[in-house]
Amino acid sequence: MNTILITGCSTGFGRETALHFLDRGWSVVATMRDPAASTLPAADALRVLPLDVTDAASVAAAVADAGPIDVLVNNAGIGWLNAIEGTPMETVRDLFETNLFGAVAMMQAVLPGMRERRSGVIVNVSSSATLKPLPLLSVYRASKAAMTALTESAALELAEFNIRARVVLPGMAPTTDFAVTARKRIEEGGFFPAPYDGFATQTMAMMGTALSGDLTTAEDVAEAVFRAATDPDCPMLLPAGADAIAWFNASA
Repeated sequence: MNTILITGCSTGFGRETALHFLDRGWSVVATMRDPAASTLPAADALRVLPLDVTDAASVAAAVADAGPIDVLVNNAGIGWLNAIEGTPMETVRDLFETNLFGAVAMMQAVLPGMRERRSGVIVNVSSSATLKPLPLLSVYRASKAAMTALTESAALELAEFNIRARVVLPGMAPTTDFAVTARKRIEEGGFFPAPYDGFATQTMAMMGTALSGDLTTAEDVAEAVFRAATDPDCPMLLPAGADAIAWFNASA
């Protein structure tokens, strides 16, 4: 039985991906900062482990507890919506610590075992926001674009050891924490520096319209991750969801 370790499984994409692989007979290691908050159903093939991808000791402990890992899914991430001038440097660092550096730490932790076994897959969940410039998402987009670039180059290094690396690009998913935060800002007003109010209001109105369209579901992302994990011929970049596919095709 193949084993997959997924980060950020408390809600959203991570939780649905864990269920998707469980339903297909995989051994799933679902990780999150607080396992007590897990809503995943009990299953013989499921283990829920504590993991904070920004903490080196936590990363080492989770990977050691998990045992040999066939597939790593770096899904843990945080979002941010604001003008760059109104984004504290602490927030910038937090975004990169989780969205990029945490993924690097996880890769470095699992790759020695994969290399020794000459087998493995890394699936990094980035964002379709990286496909074209979007206002008020500059820092978030930068962190996710860096993850995509990292994966593309790492794939060239790892191919010699029969290890694949792929990127999943979700679109806007209305049930994620990111979308909920965006909606809150649309409804209550953003926390932008005052000179940006007019521009931000127009942008948020457009985002509100976008959030009412045909959007990505958690199931879309789980299916894309499964393809990336199991299809050796899948492309490097896999858009997930109708909106992400449309953006991807438009940017090709």
